[in-house]
Amino acid sequence: MAAVRTIDLTDEHLPSYLLCLEEWNPDAHEAGSRRRRWYEKMRDRGLGVKLAVDERGQVGGMIQYLPAEQSVIEGPDLYFVHCIWVHGHKQGRGDCRHQGLGRTLIESAEEDVRARGAKGLAAWGLWLPFWMKASWFKRYGFVKADREGMQVLMWKPFASDALPPRWIRPRKPLDLVPGKVTVTAFVNGWCMAMNLASERTRRAAADFGDRVAFHEIDTSDRAAVLEWGRSDAIYIDGKEVRTGPPPSYEKVRAAIARAVERQARPR
Repeated sequence: MAAVRTIDLTDEHLPSYLLCLEEWNPDAHEAGSRRRRWYEKMRDRGLGVKLAVDERGQVGGMIQYLPAEQSVIEGPDLYFVHCIWVHGHKQGRGDCRHQGLGRTLIESAEEDVRARGAKGLAAWGLWLPFWMKASWFKRYGFVKADREGMQVLMWKPFASDALPPRWIRPRKPLDLVPGKVTVTAFVNGWCMAMNLASERTRRAAADFGDRVAFHEIDTSDRAAVLEWGRSDAIYIDGKEVRTGPPPSYEKVRAAIARAVERQARPR
């Protein structure tokens, strides 16, 4: 296995980090500047970012984590991993998987949050074998604390008095505008993919003029997460749109067009 180490995020690597190490990917640039704004807001609120560097000095992976009270979960004295990502594409820097970068990143984050006085580390994973697999975290001592749909909330306590985290669940119904198709985008900013989905949805909704009411809710503010119980999601007339992987602009536009057509039918 190649030698791998982690470094803290520096100004040198900031542009690459903001594009999720996908400088080559047009989608990363299409997602806009929301991730930068999220980073600038959170860097003084306890955000931790580690980059994994291989033996050639190339950055091939990253992990980012926040205190739970700044995140999308509830859990006292915990940190929450928003994302752990190892570049797996042929383009750009190439496939960096299966070199120990993921293991090095999670171990480095755990060491860091222990030093910050946290009582545990939480992370989200999918119970299906896709990206951010919950089963992957089990290898490193994480256990299930909560589940919402396909998302499993995993955690690893460091102290005997640590309390398990839980998801913040939907608390407030969506606001629907009578006589119009209502498109609602909850967007947190940390995830490039969801930023891309939100940006495409905003553009698609604008194509229909005043027939569509577009609401964007910024959940990088903790108060909004607590109010709505949602973080990153797209809804058309109250029905959630599948966003993983991010739908194309054409697909989102077609879904809105169908809703507009239904709205125009005689009742």
